[in-house]
Order: sequence, then structure tokens, then C-alpha cells
Amino acid sequence: MAQDFALTPSTFLDLTSLEELLRSKARVVLSPEARQRVEDCHHYLHGRLERTPDEAIYGINTGFGALCNQVIPTEQRQQLQVNLVMSHACGTGEEVPAELVRLMLLLKAQSLSYGHSGVQVSTVQRLLDLYNRGMLPVVYQQGSLGASGDLAPLAHLCLPLLGLGEVNYEGYRLAAADAMSLFSWQPLTLEAKEGLALLNGTQFMLAYAVHALLRTRRLLAAADVIGALSLEAFDGRPEPFDERLHRLRPHAGQLTVAARVRELLGGSELQQQPKTAVQDPYSFRCLPQVHGASRDALAYVERVVETECNAVTDNPNIFPEGDVILSGGNFHGQPLALALDMLAIATAELGSISQQRTTQLISGQRGLPPFLVAEPGLNSGLMIPQYTAAGIVSQNKQLCTPASVDSLVSSNGQEDHVSMGANAATKALRVVQNVEQLLGIELLNATQALEFRRPARTSAALEQVVAAFREKTAFVAQDRVLYPDLHAAAAFVRDYGWA
Repeated sequence: MAQDFALTPSTFLDLTSLEELLRSKARVVLSPEARQRVEDCHHYLHGRLERTPDEAIYGINTGFGALCNQVIPTEQRQQLQVNLVMSHACGTGEEVPAELVRLMLLLKAQSLSYGHSGVQVSTVQRLLDLYNRGMLPVVYQQGSLGASGDLAPLAHLCLPLLGLGEVNYEGYRLAAADAMSLFSWQPLTLEAKEGLALLNGTQFMLAYAVHALLRTRRLLAAADVIGALSLEAFDGRPEPFDERLHRLRPHAGQLTVAARVRELLGGSELQQQPKTAVQDPYSFRCLPQVHGASRDALAYVERVVETECNAVTDNPNIFPEGDVILSGGNFHGQPLALALDMLAIATAELGSISQQRTTQLISGQRGLPPFLVAEPGLNSGLMIPQYTAAGIVSQNKQLCTPASVDSLVSSNGQEDHVSMGANAATKALRVVQNVEQLLGIELLNATQALEFRRPARTSAALEQVVAAFREKTAFVAQDRVLYPDLHAAAAFVRDYGWA
């Protein structure tokens, strides 16, 4: 069994450690230090309320949003928090995938564990219980404006703490109360501020950002390898990857990609053959510049996302050591909204240039048969996968319209600028999924085209990829039903151990 992973005040969740934690299935626990900080903050808040009973503190003894001037009597404060969670569970659309709900639970517990939210230890512990048991609340994708936090999705995430809503557990969809009874868990009694702390936060869009970035990391590696395979199949030239060129324009991503392609081409017989074309099309020649720019953009996204993974994003925030409670806007999703739009655009460009390389490969140039089939005419070969790729690229262009430039007024004008980061999140993941398929289609074409270059071989590194892919899809000698090959190719791009 994997060793427990403890959330401490100094825990820093970077993308690599998050990926390892999610794969390990290790239990996540609160360290004694984190537990003490959460408890101290909770006690401070309730002591403050007793000392200054007439002080209005937003969301603790007042209404929410446009109702912030409505004072709530002491005896109704617990019901206020319950009402908040229930009334905000207004999600619609498709369910959030299970792995993302699991990540939401972890990220919400991490944010609360710093001890600036006023919640009970038992509240953070119940979130971790759900995570550790794999009892995943049913959450819906639509409903968040990404401003006062991901209110609707987080309300659904936290309904089970009250014995409400539904969960997915061991393949069954159950009423939360029924699932909790399996472990003799009782519904929690939320105290002052707790409902607000649970619902304020960016954990919905953040979970999507983490998940999409982890998949995009693999896409960056896959795109360089598949692009190098296509270059070999197209009889492309090596000069555009010469280090001297890239030292003249030393963007970090560009330098990295050029070096990677040089490494991948090392020892290739195909590169030793005389070249007939003076220059290659941009989709081959400018591969370092395009892939590299996406790398640099995604490096920015990664910095934003890792900062958010280790942040407190509810409101108000409590500072027991300073005897102060500050109401601000740390729940606003603008940093993530901008980053997620950038993630979608940078990832889509990997797919756009990939589709162009696919188009060149089937064009009948440089000794390759049209549509990469030996008997074109009788056989359509790989004609139609390019149609599919073109349609996906077009959809990506639509999905890359920025969500973060949109804003709609809500809560009677109190929340008058919103980030739309949740919409940026869901469409960014769709772009990632689309680009996995686009690169899979290019790989299908590149490996097909390489067969027409035999007996000459590419490098050992690239031949290893070809051999692994051939275990999933066979050479297209004559027309056959191709959608299984396309699906297998996308899965290969997603799951292969790209170096």
C-alpha cells in the first residue's frame, strides 16, 4: 500500500507531485500542523463572534452577494450555511468526469488546510474521506461564472457533506445519504462561514487546468516525435533544425524543440539520402518555432496553475495572528481564465500544424502515392482521415474563442465582472482531447508513408515508436473500415510513454 501523503502548511503541490499522488492511490491526510492551524482559525472565528456580536462580517452573519447587507441572527447562522449550499447546487449539463471530481476534492481540502478559512477540522477531514474512499460527488459542468468561485460545481461537490445530493461509488450511483451509511458517516453540521468557505474557490476550473496540463505535457512530447516521423516520411531536410539557426532567435521552447528533433533524427538512414527539394513547407521547416511557441505559452500556464494549487481562494480570509478578517476577491477566476484560454490556443496550434503535415503527406509529392495507398482510385487510402482532421481543426478554432474576454453581471450587480473561467476550463479540455486525435491521425499517416521509403530506415528512436504503434494498427494495404484505427491512434498518443 502506498505511503500516506500529508497536507502540511508547507506542502507545495506542483504538477509532477500531483500526477504522482493521483496515480499512487495514496491516502491523503492532514498533518498535525495543518490540523492545528485549521482548528486555531476555527476557534478564533467563533471567539471573535462572541466578543463582537454586533460586528457585521460578510457571509458569516450576513447574507450573500447582493444580500450582504442583510444581518442574520445568531440562532440562524447554521441554517444560513446549509441554505447556501443547497440553493447554489444549480449545476446542469454533463457530469464532471470522475477523475476531475477526485481532483476537486483534493484541491479544496488543500486550500482549506492552510487555516485561513474558519472551517472545522471535521469538514476538511470529510472531504479527504470522500477522496480516500473514492466516493465521488456527482458534479455538473455548467453553472459557474468563475467569479465568486465555482459556486454551483462546488455546491454539488459539498452536498454529500450534508447527506444530500448523489455520489458515484464503486460503479454505482447512490444517494449520498445511503452511501455515507456504509461507513456510519453522519451529515456534518456546518457552522459559521463553512458553507461560504466550501463554495468560494476555484477548484472546478483548477481541476480542469491541472488535468488538461498533464495531458498537454504528453502532447508536447508526442508532437515533436510525430513531427519528426512526418519529416522523415516526407523526405524533409535537416537544416531547419541546426542549432546555429536557433541561437539567433533563442526562445527557450524553440531551442528545446530543435534540439529534440536533432536528437530524434540521429542515425537516420533517410537523412543521409540526397534531398530533391530545396526547402520544405512551413509545417515541417517551422516545427521548432511553432511547437516551441506552444511550449513557452504552456510554461506560463503551468506557473499560474501551480500557484493556484497552493493558494487560499475563498472569502473572507481569516488571520488569527493579526486579529483580522479581510473580505476581498481571491475567489475571482481571472488568472485561471486567461491561462486556460492560453492553454487552449497553444494546444490547438499543435493540432493545426499537425493537420497540415498530414495534408502534405497524402498529397502525392516526393515519391509518395496519393493518399498513401498503393492502388489509388480503387482505394481511397488515407483520404478521409484528413477530412476528419480538418473538421477537428475547425472546431478547435471555434473552441479557442477566449472565454475570459466575456463577462455578464450577476447577483443584482454585486458581482459585476466575472471571469468565465469555468467555460474556459471545459472547452480547453475538449481542445486537448481533439489534439490527441489530430496527432493520432498524423501518426497514422506518417507510419504509413514510411513504409513507402523502405528498405531505408529512420533512427532507432523513431523506429521504436513505429514498432509500438504497429502493435495497435496495421499498414493500410487496401481500404478497410478505419475508425478503429483512428480511435486506437488517439489512445496511443494519450497513453504511450513519450520520452
